[in-house]
Amino acid sequence: MQHEAHETHTAHEAHAHHGHHQAGASWAMAAQATLHCLTGCAIGEVLGMVIGTAFGWGNLATTVLAIVLAFFFGYSLTLRGVLRAGVGFRAAFRVALAADTLSIAVMELIDNGVIVLWPDAMDAQLGDLLFWGSLAISLVIAFVVTTPVNKWMIGRGKGHAVVHEYH
Repeated sequence: MQHEAHETHTAHEAHAHHGHHQAGASWAMAAQATLHCLTGCAIGEVLGMVIGTAFGWGNLATTVLAIVLAFFFGYSLTLRGVLRAGVGFRAAFRVALAADTLSIAVMELIDNGVIVLWPDAMDAQLGDLLFWGSLAISLVIAFVVTTPVNKWMIGRGKGHAVVHEYH
């Protein structure tokens, strides 16, 4: 229990310390954070869409699976890096939640919104260019929209600013 309290205290110290240095968050830093988020989201999105489409699931079930997997892989990538830095699981999990939740949520909202609004994209099959093209373009649009969100968060010592202490 004492070790766990130390981990949490260390995570909070890193968060507070790092927040003072992020007032001038750069676009490059925000883009890097967004690319990290996009990687996890893309893995989850593609895997969810492939699984749902391959099993003939409906659009809602496939989309829900893709979103759940996007959050899972997004958090997992951050968690892996923070755990590698020697932080205990509970504290590392809190860091991952703080770092990625808003970024992944915005990315998923935009990504899935584009797919829903794109004519016939929801009905495209794995072998269709429309399936892969609309997915790729939706992820690019999500990256463009999410980067300013991450810049804003990093500038306030939140989001990926919390993770940078561990890299």
